[in-house]
This record gives sequence, C-alpha cells and structure tokens, in this order.
Amino acid sequence: MKRTIIKIDEDKCDGCGSCVSSCHEGALQVIDEKARLISDLFCDGLGACIGECPVDAITLEEREAEPYNEAKVMERMIEKGEKTILAHLRHLKGHNENALFMEGVDYLKQKNIKVNISSIMEPIQAGQHSHQGGGCPGSREMQFNKTTAPAGASISEQPSELTQWPIQLHLLNPHAGYLSGADLLLAADCTAFALGSFHGKLLKGKVLAIACPKLDSNQQSYLDKLVTMINESKINMLTVAIMEVPCCGGLLQLAKKALVLAGRKIPIKLIVVGIRGEIVNEEWV
Repeated sequence: MKRTIIKIDEDKCDGCGSCVSSCHEGALQVIDEKARLISDLFCDGLGACIGECPVDAITLEEREAEPYNEAKVMERMIEKGEKTILAHLRHLKGHNENALFMEGVDYLKQKNIKVNISSIMEPIQAGQHSHQGGGCPGSREMQFNKTTAPAGASISEQPSELTQWPIQLHLLNPHAGYLSGADLLLAADCTAFALGSFHGKLLKGKVLAIACPKLDSNQQSYLDKLVTMINESKINMLTVAIMEVPCCGGLLQLAKKALVLAGRKIPIKLIVVGIRGEIVNEEWV
C-alpha cells in the first residue's frame, strides 16, 4: 500500500542517534553510523523523529510501504517499560490518531498489562504538542473544536468553521484520524477569497483540503492521497469547490479520477464560485 513514511538522507545523517530516542515505536536504529528505518511496520508516518534531527536528514514521503501495525509496536513497547508505553500513547493522542490510540489501549487490556493512562485521556491542547510533521511547525497535525470566537475577535466577525490543520493537500496526512468517515471539502485556493460566505456555506461541518490545479506541482501525489482518503480513511462524501475560470476544472477531474481508481463509491458535489463572489452552479456529479 502507498502511505506516508519517513525518508532518511544518508548523505546528511551523522549518526548522532537523536531520532532513535525520539521514536518510541522502535522503527529506527543507528547501523554503520547511519540512522536506518528497520521496519515499515513500526513507522507510523507522524514524524516525531523529524524535529529531533539536528541536520535535517529526515523528511516524510509517500511511497509503497507495509501498513503500520499497532499491535506489533505495542509488543516492543511492553519490553521497554511503562514510561515508553505512555510516551507512545501520548504521541498518538497528540496527533489525534484516536483509533490507533484505542487499539493500543485495547492491546494492553488484552495482555492484562496495567498502565495508568488517566493523564493521557485528558484533552491535549494544540500548543502542548512538540512533534512537527514535515520538520515544520506550520505543518504539525492538529484537530480542534470551534465553540467560541478567538480572543480579540469582534462580535460581528464571521466565526471560523475550520476544525483541523494543516489544510494544504500536499501537507495533509491521508490517514489522519480526523478524516475517518468525514465529509471532505476539496477547495481551489481562490474560492475562499472570492466567496465571502465560504466558512458558513461551504466549510461548516467538513474537513478541508486546498489545492490549485494550475500552479501546484506533483499532482500525482494529490491523486494518490485522494484515493487513500476514499479507500482507507473512508471519507463519507467529497465536495469540490472551484472557480468559474477554465483552469480550475482540473480539480474536479482529479476528484473524478480518484473516485474511479479507488473503486469505492461516494457522492461528489460540485460548487462553482464566480469571480464576483457568488455561487454560479451547484450540482451532484
């Protein structure tokens, strides 16, 4: 299967081992003075090791890899003791990978291993998490609830309906927990600027991915991610929002192609936004 997994640049790697200690899943070892990924099964693709590398030798890539196996990881965690188990579970919780988190907890229960997870079960605030997906703080995966207006916002301001980060399709992890069973809005970059009611009319109740079908590079990666979201994250429906200009139609074609390749049928709604800021067309395709 194709999924997000780490890539090590051996020319940059100096074998310091900082990444090894930060990888609680045990996917990394220093061999012949270079950090090595010893098994795809143990790499969750969330990038905890990236921020610990002092020479920027680790990145994330989309490639064919064995599926991540939480049960196999927990087997290794048990050998390392309670602190390591808790660090691993906190890592999953901090990335909102709730399904994997519960899988790990259930494994401990099945093996009758007593670990105090009460502190982890408390909600983790976005600012408390230190892992930086992709090596950049701006691409760190977060999920949040929009219940109140942000501090400093006026009463008349339109509240944001954004519930996750990142939003650029190149940065999105197609296996992110917040995508599971979600309604996905795939929006051309310009739509949010053209449509004043973008949040209320288009984004409310949906997970967001933005892309530009004309200017963005490596659209094969976009296609692969959409297929994964449909087949593996099992998104519920896909809304494609584009501008009325001809070049924007490529985003709809990308979505249609992903649906064909995925083989799993979900409804697609098309919303076309005019350059003067009105919705000029809305239909199921």
